[in-house]
Amino acid sequence: MEHITAPELAAWIADPDRPSPLLLDVREPWEFETCSISAAQLIPMNTIPSRFSEFDEAQPVVCICHHGARSMQVAAFLERQGFTQVTNLTGGIHAWAQQVDATMVTY
Repeated sequence: MEHITAPELAAWIADPDRPSPLLLDVREPWEFETCSISAAQLIPMNTIPSRFSEFDEAQPVVCICHHGARSMQVAAFLERQGFTQVTNLTGGIHAWAQQVDATMVTY
């Protein structure tokens, strides 16, 4: 599993020459409603085992949660299922709010 910082992810998203990743937000709906990265797709952690077959294995996946622990577990699960382009956002949405989008609400 790869790890990426919030500024590195922001640069990736902004780079038209890189394939767009699936921004997989694994938090709970109330957390996602509080704050989220634009274009992120909410699929709560507890639903991943029944929904990962919906993902394109050829598309890079960046897993996101509040601080990076839940998303790391999901990233490891996806790797066990055969996904090879899986990255965890180090520090989660909290790091994004602190390092990329200072206007984002934190909790």
